[in-house]
Amino acid sequence: MNRRDNYLSLVNRTGYEKVPIDFAMCPSLYEKFTKYQKVNKLEFYIDCGYKRITDLVPAQRNTDEFLKYFDFKLKDGVYIDKWGIAYEPGGVEAMHMTRMRHPMANFDSVQQVIEYPFPNYTNSSIENQSQEVDNAIKDGYATIGGMEMTIWETSWYLRGMENLMADMMTDDPIAEAILDKVTELAITRAEAFAKAGVDIIFLGDDIGMQKTILMSEALYCEWLKSRLKKVIDSAKKIKPNILIFYHSCGFVTPFIPHLIDVGIDLLNPVQPECMDFRIIHEAYGDKLSFHGTIGTQTTMPFGTPDDVRREVFKNLEIASDKGGLLVAPTHLLEPEVPIENIIAYIKACADFK
Repeated sequence: MNRRDNYLSLVNRTGYEKVPIDFAMCPSLYEKFTKYQKVNKLEFYIDCGYKRITDLVPAQRNTDEFLKYFDFKLKDGVYIDKWGIAYEPGGVEAMHMTRMRHPMANFDSVQQVIEYPFPNYTNSSIENQSQEVDNAIKDGYATIGGMEMTIWETSWYLRGMENLMADMMTDDPIAEAILDKVTELAITRAEAFAKAGVDIIFLGDDIGMQKTILMSEALYCEWLKSRLKKVIDSAKKIKPNILIFYHSCGFVTPFIPHLIDVGIDLLNPVQPECMDFRIIHEAYGDKLSFHGTIGTQTTMPFGTPDDVRREVFKNLEIASDKGGLLVAPTHLLEPEVPIENIIAYIKACADFK
């Protein structure tokens, strides 16, 4: 098997030869890790088995046109993204410590949503995407199109979580207008990835908290489930064997049957602080594969290298030799993670037979 065959066979639970190594570090930890490697003359072959394919690029806009949606002056150094969501600078590890500002926070009519300058993908081309896919496959990589923050998160980033929750619970048509438009744009992007031939589309919306779900199942089913299904169906209509990778932080056990219903193939990150992988695997391992399971709140920052190795081996043994687990830290590794634990994770993946 080349790395692509190995990755896809593992995800499809039809066996595998090597455990892909997949993790990311915050900038300060990456710098520390790189220096440690040089000083100790360590060489690691880190192979995640896939390449990310670039998303469609919307028509460029002058971000100043979004300023009118804020009734206060934004801080110096603010970043405004393609959706018009503003991120004010924070402190340490700036990308994790920004303050989000919601351009639709004060909307009181559907007409305001209709007139809002959403990203325009009309003139986007899939030619570059198709070429990226072809090149990656020739090099032996699986291909993933990233569309995390697919519906729910993008919508509440625009409106504000409390506002959107209130809209949904009171059947305010503003909620329908926002969610429908975001879904429409997600479908455009998903269809482009499918036409380009990616193996996997990575979707996701955080719908769990540490010990409970973020909203009731009834609210989820009424507002989000069918919209997510539309996005997945649009991609699978074009490429029936495309795989759907879905991310949600936190406790999402009650939502898993719903995610299976709409066509999810791979669930990330299965945080061990929130869910027991053995229990989840016993219940759903014949229908789902998984990514993650190595705690970034517990084992990676506060365990020993032996703890890390044991967790990697334990979870891979639960999944068995048919595969179904891309074992990895559940989130970005932050500054408190010891370098020795990162090395232990890499070696455990390489050593597992």
